[in-house]
Formats: sequence, structure tokens, C-alpha cells
Amino acid sequence: MINNYSFKPLIVASVFIVSLLTAGSPVPAGADPQSTIKDLDQAYVQIAEKVSPTVVRVSSTKAAPASMSEGMQPFLKQFPFPFGEQLPKQFRQHPRSLEKVMGSGFIVSPDGLIMTNNHVVKEMKDIKVTLPGKRDYTAKLIGADPESDIALIKIDAKNLPTVTWGDSSKLRVGEIVMAVGNPFGLSGTVTKGIVSATGRTNVGITGYEDFIQTDAPINPGNSGGPLVNIKGDVIGINTAIATQSGGYMGVGFAIPSGSAKMVMDELLKHGKVERGLLGVNIQDVTEALAKSFGRPDTNGALVSQVVPGGPAEKAGIKAGDIILDFNGTPVGGASQLKNLVGGTKVGSTAKLTIWRDKKTMALNVPIAERTTQALATAAPKTETSAELGVTVEKVPAEMASKLGLKEGAGLIIKEVNPEGRGASMGLKTGDVVLEVDGKAISGVPEFNKEVEQAKKNGVIRLMIQRGSATIFLAEAL
Repeated sequence: MINNYSFKPLIVASVFIVSLLTAGSPVPAGADPQSTIKDLDQAYVQIAEKVSPTVVRVSSTKAAPASMSEGMQPFLKQFPFPFGEQLPKQFRQHPRSLEKVMGSGFIVSPDGLIMTNNHVVKEMKDIKVTLPGKRDYTAKLIGADPESDIALIKIDAKNLPTVTWGDSSKLRVGEIVMAVGNPFGLSGTVTKGIVSATGRTNVGITGYEDFIQTDAPINPGNSGGPLVNIKGDVIGINTAIATQSGGYMGVGFAIPSGSAKMVMDELLKHGKVERGLLGVNIQDVTEALAKSFGRPDTNGALVSQVVPGGPAEKAGIKAGDIILDFNGTPVGGASQLKNLVGGTKVGSTAKLTIWRDKKTMALNVPIAERTTQALATAAPKTETSAELGVTVEKVPAEMASKLGLKEGAGLIIKEVNPEGRGASMGLKTGDVVLEVDGKAISGVPEFNKEVEQAKKNGVIRLMIQRGSATIFLAEAL
């Protein structure tokens, strides 16, 4: 299961993955095998020669107690290098108050514009870029987008070689790819593999996920390096690896070039990335939920909450609707819908097909801008009971369905203060409070009101659901 792995950003050096295989004709009978191998060998060489001059090392410093580059210690503890006690010079510890972080980037304009990962340069100072040939430059940050983990930096240079963009939407599983970069500070390293999967979501790396998965060897330090196809065209940016050891285990993730170009254009044009917002909280449709809503499959995104006053509410969307189609694109799940909405122009109107009451219907919804304020409004509301020392919120729709609760019934315990009255009563995280002194609870305000009233009566009695069991808890005051 992928959730058993930790995801490591690839800071320490860049790697540039290159797609090497295309659909071709089979080798004719009687062809010289050695000649075929030589042709393949030359293809690798030509791709490396095209890509390598555009790949740079990005290094920076930040205040930190660590004594070696970020990502190095976990790897070395798991896999000591075959150098005995004498590690390579760049891996040795040096007492200092600053931590040096290395990553990768690639040149996208002749005048020194470079794309890399946001986590490579986030909160950094004195960003340095080293070009092939060991030419060093000081770079400035042009713009960054944490939600996609993309950043643009610039050096003062001219007539630099640049990458050629490829079309990530045309990638096919099985295409061979190469990685050129600086893993562990080893500049100019080239590796190859294949495209293992496309459209990876729910990985938990960035806010917007549509990753290319590859088995090309990628290690700490590859962050920000480009992924390229057989033509040497960029089709992705290496961002993270799934690993239990801290090093390469055959599962790497790259941001598709289509998404990267969109972010780059937005950063250059607006200084930020404008993303669309519907004003709903959504979740995937499970088999049980599909059956309960009369759906024949699990496609679509289930609306679990509608933000009051948001565009979705004004357009008539309700909790329990399943969004099946967005602007003509079938919706496979919640992550896909989030990406579709985020990439829609703010101020435009989206055409949605939804499932409600076992039939489809069409709605037009204006797209608002996804801002911090809007996200705060959309987030589930939590509130802390000072009397019980617990934090509660409304039960999510999916959990309510699994527990057999009516929509809107009960409040789920999110946190329990170990020194509070709730803890002494026996409340636990995940419990659902159904009643206070025999009165049904469906909202945070009435919960606090009934707890205060119970306090005046000298005893607090709660009916809760814990898993599939319903139990009572009480405490005299």
C-alpha cells in the first residue's frame, strides 16, 4: 500500500527524467543485434547531450541545527556508502549554524529563468545556481506556488541553452525515461526508467496532484529536475519519492509539464496562481455510498458540504449531490474534480452534470477565486467545549453513512484534553455525541448550550456512538 511509505522531497541534487521509447516497428528478421544495441546506445547519448546543458544545481542555506544536507542523514543511516568510514567530501559533516540544501532546476529562457521545486527554495536565502562547467550565479526568487510545489528563480545571464517543452497529456505507460541531475550532489548524473503510471492522485505530496509515476532511479537531491521524453522534451518535474528507507525504491513522482507550464505562466503574469473554486467540500464515492444514492458505479465526486453564500449554493448545489461531469469532462473522483475546478478561469461559468434523487440534472455554476479566506469558510467548523475540554465538529457525510446516522445528526470528537472533564468521563477521539441529557445534538451551539444546562442540573449525561456500539457516559458535578 502506498500509504505505508513516506514521501521524501528530492532536495540535494536534481535529476532530469527523459522518456526514451516511442512506438516503433519491430526489428526486422536478420537485422544485426549489435547494430540495434548501438543505435539504442546512441539514442541515450544524444538525449543526455541535449538535456544536460540545461540542468542546473540549485543550492541555498537556511538556519538549522543539522550538520549535513537535508535528506542525507536518513539515507546514509539506512544505506552506508561503500567507502568505509571515509565518506565522499560532499557528504562529510561540518559543524555550522546553517544547513546547505541542494536541489535541481532547468533553464526555461535564454536570459536565465529557471524552474525548480518550491520546497528547494522555500524560506531560503542566498540562492545559488551552478551551471554545467561550474559557473556560479546568485539567483533571485521570481515567484512560487506551494500548492503545486513549483518555483521560478532567475539568474543574470544571457544566451543560455533552454529546454524544449513536451506534451505530458500524450504520455503512455511504458515509455522509457531518463533522469539527468545531481543526486547527493553528484552533478551530471543520468538515469533511466519507464513511465510507471500517469494521473496519480491522493498521494499526499501537494495540494494539487496529477503525478507522473516513474521507476527511473531518483534520490534525494533530484527535486526540481525535469522529466523528458525520447526527444529530450520536458514532460515533468521530479518532486518526490515513495520510500521506506530514505532512498530509491522504484517509485518516483513528477509534476506533469502541462501543469508546470500553467503555473509558470500564471506566476509570470500575476505573481501568483489564480485557481477556481466552487464552494463545496467533496469526497470520493465508495461502493456503499454509490448503492445508497442509487448509482451504478463509483464515478463522480460526492458533495459533503456546501459553503453558505458560495457560488455552488447560489447555483442550487446541495449536500448529497454527486458531480458526474465538469465542463464536458467526466469526473472520476474528488481529486480529479479539484484539479478541474482549480484550472478553470476565475469568473467563468462551469457546466455541471449532477446526480440527485436517482436522476441526472444540469447546473451552471460561476467559478470564484480560491483564496485563503474562501478556504477558511469552506473548512469544517470546529469548536471547543471549555466545560468538557473537547473539540467537536459535524459528522462528515461519509462517516455518517458508515455509522448508520441520519444526515446532520451528532458531533464527532476531534480532540480530547487529557486533563479535561470529557477525558475523565471516558470520551475518546472519534466518539460521536448523539445526545446530551436526552436531547438530540446536531450542531455545535446547541451542544455547548445543553452541556451548560446539564452543568446547572449537577450531572452531565452523554449518549455516544463508539464504532457500532451506542453507550452512555455520565459524571456528577
